[in-house]
Amino acid sequence: MRFRLPEERPEEPPTGYKIAHPVLSQDGTRAGFTGVSLGGSLPYGVLDEARCAYGRRHRAPHRRCDCGFHCVHERAAAEGLLCTAEHRRAALLEVTVLGAYIRFEKGFRYARQRVRTVTVQPCGCGAAATRLTDAGWGRPGWRALDGVCGACGRGGGRTVVSLGRFAAVAGEGLRVVAEPPVSADPVAAGLGLPELTAEAALLQARLDWFQSQLGRLREPD
Repeated sequence: MRFRLPEERPEEPPTGYKIAHPVLSQDGTRAGFTGVSLGGSLPYGVLDEARCAYGRRHRAPHRRCDCGFHCVHERAAAEGLLCTAEHRRAALLEVTVLGAYIRFEKGFRYARQRVRTVTVQPCGCGAAATRLTDAGWGRPGWRALDGVCGACGRGGGRTVVSLGRFAAVAGEGLRVVAEPPVSADPVAAGLGLPELTAEAALLQARLDWFQSQLGRLREPD
């Protein structure tokens, strides 16, 4: 007896989350994404159809293959993937799952998708990203991009595009936003009274040192 998977026919396409690297074509006329695992060698557009990463001729997602787009159900699960060292510079994507899909405990494997929102991670200096610049690697015909702030993105002769420009080139109503930087507020950062007292003592010691140096400079020769 052959068992069939239960079929779902939702009224609205499901929403999922994934991480990927933004990419820009060599001539700058197309924008898309490249995955971080299976299928990473096949950049895709904002609205695209999955292809078998193994070059097989069946349609994705095939039950006896692991091809197709992949995403997780929860945003927090996708954000957790950004904690690993090799994925720190990837962007967070919110996608609409289209076409046939296979549901798993943590996510979907599916045929088509529309990327709705891209959240770019903060610049390496910690500031919010305002543009995307050449990451120094890519795929044939595509340059991978990293988020940078206005100060870090100046000069260098590298490809630089604003977040808005990337969205415009990508098309299909894509929304690109920047992840807020880590809060500098000590209370928001969870520092208690002992930590704040130590910080205050350190600042006072530095201030005393500066005042002593100013006093020496003001002394007549």
